[in-house]
Amino acid sequence: MQEGKLLYLEQADNLSGAANYRMRLGEVSTGRIVFDIENVGTMRYFFMTLYHPGEMQSIYFLDRESDSVWRYYGIARIGRNASRLATGPGHASSTINRAVAFYRSLVGIPTDQEPPAAR
Repeated sequence: MQEGKLLYLEQADNLSGAANYRMRLGEVSTGRIVFDIENVGTMRYFFMTLYHPGEMQSIYFLDRESDSVWRYYGIARIGRNASRLATGPGHASSTINRAVAFYRSLVGIPTDQEPPAAR
């Protein structure tokens, strides 16, 4: 991993299917990793546009507290023109559960062991 390096990835999602993202490594050291991710293509649900390029962005911070403990936090945002299908009522629990699933995966907690964080 190199600071400033751009990486591209594809992620399959149960809502919007496969999407392409750009990941930029902002800071990489033995004690800290910072990276941000942004969609580079239009994201659709069936044939309806959910997000235009650049409308889904997140940044993640991982800081070493000790030899065996890392602290993690992240911030995500979506653009003003995102579809109401993705941002409307009833989507808060999905967003919470995705964030918790990411955290559980990151720290090694089996994702099917704990109940959902939100229903």
